[in-house]
Amino acid sequence: MWLIDSSIGRKLIMSITGLFLVLFLLFHGTMNFVVLFSRDAYNMICEFLGANWYALVGTKVLAIGFVVHILYALYLTFQNQRARGNIRYAVTKKQEGVSFASQNMLVLGAIVLGFMVLHLYQFWAKMQLVEITHKLGGHVEQELLANAANGAYWIQYYFSQPVYSIVYIVWLSALWIHLTHGVWSALQSLGLNNGTWLPRVKVVSNVIATLIILMFISIPVYFLLGGGSNWII
Repeated sequence: MWLIDSSIGRKLIMSITGLFLVLFLLFHGTMNFVVLFSRDAYNMICEFLGANWYALVGTKVLAIGFVVHILYALYLTFQNQRARGNIRYAVTKKQEGVSFASQNMLVLGAIVLGFMVLHLYQFWAKMQLVEITHKLGGHVEQELLANAANGAYWIQYYFSQPVYSIVYIVWLSALWIHLTHGVWSALQSLGLNNGTWLPRVKVVSNVIATLIILMFISIPVYFLLGGGSNWII
């Protein structure tokens, strides 16, 4: 199959799944940003995205996109390393014109993935998964069930602990570096790679990546600066 067997096809899949995840991050970041202005509005969004059929379909599609993106990233990396052979061991200094993000996309991706597991455990497992388990007749602690749609509660619970705020800031910094290269690289693979469009694509990519991270990082920074301690939830 062309999409799997050819290098261009594999890059195309990487680009499409990557941009799909970027769109999700834009939505998720905007959703999270709402909590700084209205906890009730944020919890309404959380309830809307609970264990409803449309939310579950979206979760499955997102999970598939994420898994495909990771698998293709690993495959392309190993393919590139195999193609270079022993040449990579002869490189002793940073190649000119190659960014830090470009050289370390796999490492940055691994960092992002590691913290993503933590994020899923702290929020998705305490919210949507709890609702799913309850609807399927499984045993769920009443305290968890009561706060399954109370996203503001979990945000306050975790980010009021400075260690988690700092951990998230580190994670989001790695994600920003990953995105600044990943977004324009994906658009380049989709054809926006001529001398006129490429500089513009890089600027747009940096703006999108920065906007996403600012929305996410505003919450841990807010708590580190003393906000959120007086939330009544």
